[in-house]
Amino acid sequence: MLVIPAIDLQGGEAVRLYKGDYKQKTVYSSHPEELAKTFEDMGAKYLHVVDLDGAKDAKASNKETIKKMREAISIPMELGGGIRDKETVDFYLNNVGINRVILGTVALENPEFVKACIEDYGSERIVVGVDIRDGYVSTSGWLETSQVYYLDFIDELEKIGVKTIVCTDISKDGTLTGPSFPVYKNIAQHSKIQFVVSGGVKDDDDVYEVNKLGYYACIVGKAYYEGRIHLEEVIKNVG
Repeated sequence: MLVIPAIDLQGGEAVRLYKGDYKQKTVYSSHPEELAKTFEDMGAKYLHVVDLDGAKDAKASNKETIKKMREAISIPMELGGGIRDKETVDFYLNNVGINRVILGTVALENPEFVKACIEDYGSERIVVGVDIRDGYVSTSGWLETSQVYYLDFIDELEKIGVKTIVCTDISKDGTLTGPSFPVYKNIAQHSKIQFVVSGGVKDDDDVYEVNKLGYYACIVGKAYYEGRIHLEEVIKNVG
């Protein structure tokens, strides 16, 4: 299983939000590229990055910071947040060297766009973020909630060729209360799609539980920043 450290960007800084609330944030580093290198040195095999400004404003707002991060490390990076057109996808995949992009809002609004991206770049490089609030898919940096049930959305994603999703229960994100295991159990029983567990991971045991269940990957964010997880040790044990 992959243990994937997360860096959320706002205004060029590494921050964490509480339940996706832009007004409840904590700044952890003014040099995200140094933080990225720290994760690589700890043995991480992948890095998860979210452009929070981009997610909210629908544009690539932290390009220069993301470039610095990409240049600072050699491990693969996945990036989400505000990636809603072909030009931005192409820029990050081909110009910056991001390994895979995470499409969110656009995947719900324009699934044909996602299908076209998969045809152009391959399903390994195009991932979809399935962000859930009370069972329904949330969009626009978690500021809006649709009327689309998350399992129905996943069904549609599989039909257009999506192989991997990053699935976040917003009610858990940044809370350190543990992942929404019932949600992931539903997905595993309902679908063959490969998914990344995201949101709520609070300690080593949560990561080991995700690994025990045989899921593809687990994102670790606030638990690391708050000193609640032995990240280097966990990566060594399950990676």
